[in-house]
Amino acid sequence: PKPQNAITVAVSSRALFDLVEERRIYEEQGLEKYVEFQQKNENVTLKPGPAFYFVKALEHVNARLLELYPDDEERFDIVLMTNNHAQVGVRLINSINHYGLTIERFCMTGGQSPVGYLTAYLTNLYLSADSEKVQEAIEAGIASATMFTANRDVAYSDTQLRVAFDGDAVIFSDESEQIVKEQGLDRFFEHEQLNENKPLAQGPLKGFLEDLGKIQKKFYAKNERLNCPIRTYLVTARSAASSGARVLKTLRSWGLEIDEALFLAGAPKGPILVKIRPHIFFDDQMFHVEGARKLGTIAAHVPYGIAQKYHKSS
Repeated sequence: PKPQNAITVAVSSRALFDLVEERRIYEEQGLEKYVEFQQKNENVTLKPGPAFYFVKALEHVNARLLELYPDDEERFDIVLMTNNHAQVGVRLINSINHYGLTIERFCMTGGQSPVGYLTAYLTNLYLSADSEKVQEAIEAGIASATMFTANRDVAYSDTQLRVAFDGDAVIFSDESEQIVKEQGLDRFFEHEQLNENKPLAQGPLKGFLEDLGKIQKKFYAKNERLNCPIRTYLVTARSAASSGARVLKTLRSWGLEIDEALFLAGAPKGPILVKIRPHIFFDDQMFHVEGARKLGTIAAHVPYGIAQKYHKSS
């Protein structure tokens, strides 16, 4: 697809593949030994990393789109965005080809930050295992998240991309979360009811939810709603009765549909995510990311909003 029509998802090599051992060599023995190891092992296929099944699911959606719209270029374009050196590229290419992934665009920045390239590539979503680069990308206004591997293996749907989002500071801004943190829950409930008809401001991943919705509508237009290969979930700690209406009205005001909305009223998210089995779950709080990982969900941390200040100080 042409970049201007594509939904560009940039993935780092450590998000796409399991490079834990290689990373250890890099940290303990330095860059030269790391490059040497990668070249020696360039015919050894890398194991899947945390973003691997998400990428596979995106490619399944592309295949379905191609059947319905053979001439349309509005689909997902996966770019490998890595600060690896070009010498490591052969192993990455061999592994991508081994799994039959369609990743044609590589950006290997040789130790430099890839964030400038993310802007040039019109990136809609950036996934990396490096929290500092993700923070930098978020500050540059790019939807980004730090990927974490789940602590146990679960089976993912091969026929449907499932994406779960937290609400505040992910799809929406952190304005309501600021009130919780600074003035407590009672004040938050009061504020949300008073402002029920005032849409929340957008958060860092609103654009990506919008992109998914745009693709879903292409399936609906071909009478494929029941057979749509994308399903979206809102998994929020909010309570439905006291603070749920504002969330649903905000989505409606944006013209966005979410397939399932789960209001957990502060209950843990992990058990619900086990039932959903998303390819990726986005949350701004490491507490929820850790809880999801423990039970086998691939979780991605969005370092945005007031929760980061509290996370750093705790």
